[in-house]
Amino acid sequence: MPLRPIRTLLAGLTLVLALSACALFPSRDPLNINVVGIDPLPGQDLEIRFAVKLRLQNPNDTDIQYDGVALNLDVNGRLLASGVSDQKGTIGRFSEGVLTVPVTVSAFAALRQAVGLADQQRLDNLPYELHGKLAGGLFGTMRFEDSGTLSLPKPASGTW
Repeated sequence: MPLRPIRTLLAGLTLVLALSACALFPSRDPLNINVVGIDPLPGQDLEIRFAVKLRLQNPNDTDIQYDGVALNLDVNGRLLASGVSDQKGTIGRFSEGVLTVPVTVSAFAALRQAVGLADQQRLDNLPYELHGKLAGGLFGTMRFEDSGTLSLPKPASGTW
């Protein structure tokens, strides 16, 4: 039997199997993730630590299991803090939960922010962006983003 028909048959079968494998991975709506709190944590000499609280909302009809989280927090377009956690959990179908991730602000990141803030007259409505991912296995990792503004409390004198 000539090799050409066998190669054509094998290529066709491989194509059919590859396309049918894509149907095995169900499409999911993205998670809704929002920053709901930032609390101070004890740190070392040249660092500041915070616990960033994230509200995770699952708009899907299947549970989402996660096994770790990583995030970066940018303020004014500059990296301010980053953090990771090996927490495991499940967000039930059509439900929500709060996940707390410890993040670290290095002295150098704080210095970069201070230099950038020196040009501004006001310290309220600072733009932030949060980028991260929830680990969920080989094909289950979900990336997320959130953005908004941070308003720092005013000093007692009423001016900065």
